[in-house]
Amino acid sequence: MLAMPSGTLACPDTARQHRLAAQLTGMISGAATIRVSLTDPKHAWPHPHAIAKDAAGEAIELNRTTARVVARWVLRVWPDADWSRPHIFDLAAASLTRSDLVAVGRGR
Repeated sequence: MLAMPSGTLACPDTARQHRLAAQLTGMISGAATIRVSLTDPKHAWPHPHAIAKDAAGEAIELNRTTARVVARWVLRVWPDADWSRPHIFDLAAASLTRSDLVAVGRGR
């Protein structure tokens, strides 16, 4: 495998992504997706922040510590993602997508 200038492997470690998805599924009961960003709505400066949602799209309440830990774990698995925008981590597929690229079930 080729390494990028940052020293990370050019090929994503999908086993690591699946392990994280399994760990978060066990940690946050009923979670289907995790929205991760660097903008915690309670802070004026960047802070890792996560919002969990169930399969119906309803938010699952996370305490501040859990939200921050979950966000940091996702950030560490995808260090080269563009974190200037929020991302959605789909736990079933173990995939990360920029939140503005995720299809939303709303009519426009």
